[in-house]
Amino acid sequence: MSFAAKPEVLSPRLKRAEKAFDDESLDLLSHVLDDFIRIPGTSIRFGLDGIVGLIPGIGDIIGGIASCIIIIAAWIRGVSYVVVARMVANLAIEVLIGMIPILGDMFDIAWRANRRNYALLTGSLHEPRKNTIQSWIFLACLCLLLLALILLPMLLLTWLFKDAAHKLFGTL
Repeated sequence: MSFAAKPEVLSPRLKRAEKAFDDESLDLLSHVLDDFIRIPGTSIRFGLDGIVGLIPGIGDIIGGIASCIIIIAAWIRGVSYVVVARMVANLAIEVLIGMIPILGDMFDIAWRANRRNYALLTGSLHEPRKNTIQSWIFLACLCLLLLALILLPMLLLTWLFKDAAHKLFGTL
């Protein structure tokens, strides 16, 4: 007596995650994280990301982890790598500046990285060439800004040391 085992065929990863990563679910997630609550009488809106960000130390990290869902969905749905890198940069800016007490929380509410990233995801799927070019420009400007943030203090220190050496030792 022999038993013939039939292999189980599992659906692809994308099929199982299709409902979780569809446009409607991701739009709802970005809405809940960034602009779910409106302050009455104003146009100021904020979401759970802004509320959790008020917890000192760990709040922005928790919000950043929740925001990674949109980036993972973009990667699974086949968004170009440069757009995914721009989405990561949006999230990094929000988390890093959001760690500054009070001012960072206000920036976090105004920046709305999740809404930006959702717009990048949908735009990249509908107009991939336009979003790819815009993402390259954004990342190039971000690199130039980071380079300036590195070079300016070095130039300032060089000038200060040269000026101090000139005053201490005369002409060099």
